[in-house]
Amino acid sequence: MSQSGSAPGAALGSAPVPQTAPARSGGVWRMLLAMALSGTIGLFVVESGLPPLLVVFGRCVLGGIGLAAWLGLRRQWVQLDRSDWLWLIVGGVALVLNWIALFTAYRYSSIAIATVVYHFQPFILLGLAALQGEPIERRKLPWLVLALVGVVLSSGLIQVGDTDKVNHAVAWQGVVLALVAASLYSLTTVATRRLVHVPSAQIAMLQMVAGGAALAFWALPLALHLWEQSPQTMSARAAVCVAILGVVHTAFMYTVMYAAFQRLSAPAIAALSFVYPAVALLIDLLWFGAVPSPVQWLGMACIVVAVLVHRLRK
Repeated sequence: MSQSGSAPGAALGSAPVPQTAPARSGGVWRMLLAMALSGTIGLFVVESGLPPLLVVFGRCVLGGIGLAAWLGLRRQWVQLDRSDWLWLIVGGVALVLNWIALFTAYRYSSIAIATVVYHFQPFILLGLAALQGEPIERRKLPWLVLALVGVVLSSGLIQVGDTDKVNHAVAWQGVVLALVAASLYSLTTVATRRLVHVPSAQIAMLQMVAGGAALAFWALPLALHLWEQSPQTMSARAAVCVAILGVVHTAFMYTVMYAAFQRLSAPAIAALSFVYPAVALLIDLLWFGAVPSPVQWLGMACIVVAVLVHRLRK
């Protein structure tokens, strides 16, 4: 499942089930809508003006409530054993830490760069599989190398001309945080794959509950401190942004995305998922006026091509 800025479908318990032609209808527009919404997440995170910890906590609470309501209406719930709960807790904590790292990355690099680098996640999963003894197919290695080159170019460490040095001097910090976020999401993916018998919406809801409960020890004191020391930070605008992230970008978006997964083939999901970084790039260019350097454009293109080919061939 895509956790707002993750490789869509990566953490689903299983691949999309083949559907009949009538069942597949409507999958494309649902996937396009879900990915377009994903691309606007960074906008609301930045515009909230809140620390990433509070944004993630609010998203966990509101998203969890919304998904719980949807599960209740659909009556989709399965009983869990002790092992299931362990994997849910591991996945939930990794999920919220992944969001915190990604949202913090927006502050150091542009939303577009952080989002595209975040899509390096399939190659991190490839590395985890190799550590578990699974062989890596040789045909995947060139695309892994291309993606790594893209990460280096996107980081801003390689400068060409004076125009790059001012605006992109610290972009590498955002790139590192985006890679940390992708690694944490890979852990969420590994945990979720142990729960193939559990509905995806139930997994997402319980992971948010687990992650939100873990964050509460830090988020609630931080919210109280901000309210006392800087009440203007806890504004109506911030509350609206967090509410939209929780209700629209989590509860609603997940229901639409899950429906798309059930209607589309894996290659179609892989191809349409790149609407997400494309929308994020447009938001960055049109709303925030952040313009990557030519080298960073090249780096992002390398990552997109490598990940797209990797997914389609997989």
